Amino acid sequence: MMEIQHFTFNPFQENTYLLINEKRDCIIIDPGCYFEEERKELLTYIEREGLNVTRLLNTHCHLDHIFGNRLVAKTYGLGLEIHALDKVVLDRQGEIGKMYNVPFEPSPEPSRYLVEGEKVFLGEDELEVLLTPGHSPGSVCFYNAARRFVIGGDVLFYQSIGRTDLPGGDHQTLLNSIREKLFVLPDDVKVYPGHGQPTTIGFEKKHNPFLQ
Repeated sequence: MMEIQHFTFNPFQENTYLLINEKRDCIIIDPGCYFEEERKELLTYIEREGLNVTRLLNTHCHLDHIFGNRLVAKTYGLGLEIHALDKVVLDRQGEIGKMYNVPFEPSPEPSRYLVEGEKVFLGEDELEVLLTPGHSPGSVCFYNAARRFVIGGDVLFYQSIGRTDLPGGDHQTLLNSIREKLFVLPDDVKVYPGHGQPTTIGFEKKHNPFLQ
């Protein structure tokens, strides 16, 4: 049985997710901890709960989703995993951080690249990698069919969608990704987005104004 824990971090109010199984193994997705108290909060939670952090994944590489990459990689001896198409995004985030006046420790380089359709395992639980470009070239979502949830990054939000005005973004590509990769999932699949509250596939099909 997989438990989902989330934290909302940094000036951009980004959602960081921890997926935890019954053996207390844990995957961290998009560690956005920026301020020192946020970094301490994440590490303290992991220590208090006795978690064994096994993988570090990014849905995409915009700065608000990678602030804590180096911390997690160094603390737990992990390699970073992203989709290859987002490497160009990762490479630019240091300079963008300076533009936004939010300098941060540079993310480590990826240790491997995620591939569409591959399975990410946490014990007996599995997540399928869905390539969902548009917000960024290599945005991915992580879908758990057994428990009917998806960790969606900045692709689909409650009654909204990811912005497409950043380098590598494309509005029509994003709409196609949502319709072809997410809206084909069962209506009761819960979507845990990179910002804001969770939603469901069925609700967004009916009520998302960008997709009517």
